[in-house]
Amino acid sequence: MRNSRKRWFAGFALTLVLGAVTAAAPAQAATGGGNNDFSCRPSAAHPDPVVLLHGTFATYYEDINFLQADLAARGYCTFSLTYGAYPQFPFVGGLAPIAESSVEIKNYVEKVRSATGAAKVDVVGHSEGGLQSLYLAKMQGISHEIGRVVAIAPPTHGADASGLLTLAYTLLGQSTWDNIVKTLGLPIFADELKDGAAIKALNNGPVAQPGVAYTIITSRYDELVTPTETSFVREPGVANQYVQDSCPVDPVGHIGEAYDLNVWHLVRNALDPANATRITVCAVGSPG
Repeated sequence: MRNSRKRWFAGFALTLVLGAVTAAAPAQAATGGGNNDFSCRPSAAHPDPVVLLHGTFATYYEDINFLQADLAARGYCTFSLTYGAYPQFPFVGGLAPIAESSVEIKNYVEKVRSATGAAKVDVVGHSEGGLQSLYLAKMQGISHEIGRVVAIAPPTHGADASGLLTLAYTLLGQSTWDNIVKTLGLPIFADELKDGAAIKALNNGPVAQPGVAYTIITSRYDELVTPTETSFVREPGVANQYVQDSCPVDPVGHIGEAYDLNVWHLVRNALDPANATRITVCAVGSPG
């Protein structure tokens, strides 16, 4: 009985979320948006296709999929892929080194541009996907093909996971930790944390690239990318914002940021600043 109640509650909660999205967004057919539809053609209102990037241990159909559906329903041509998956373990992505996955993402951006005829794309990423969006614009030589970057809780300067990484370094030593994660086939855990190769490369000189508009969104209660300030890029042309700047009582945590309606609103504002709106009714996101 208890498990049945839990399943019922989970289904009810998901129904509420999907209902809120449907009520808040115009019908997809009426606006011409698309969800991984390479026949989609950008509209005058939304001229740049949006490429969405998931986080570590996630896929294109889990993590940023509801946000993608929301944008598609509002008339955006949206695209996503599962990047960084190993052939021997293809069920989840975001596991390969940042630099390796970045090439895969670059090729996908080129595919989207070719199919849609768009000169530029906007890139929205969560967690590792947020880091990838920043890395892509700087390290792959295609900043002229990117209009906007919206990074949700990216470990821009390396994450400490609420002190767990510091503890691992103290107990094992950094070189031992790095060897362990490489042996396990999970180099991402050395790559995107403090002093990782990708973090060093990204922060060697300015992160923000000329001609690209950047927005970084995170939660004051993010428990994985810590200190939370590590997400932000304090450079000209970058808008840094906490969810709680708009919704002070939202307790949303790291994983929940991908599903948080307040975050979605801020993403939409960042993609279309000319039509940005204030959040008048705040949702309460998942603290985990």
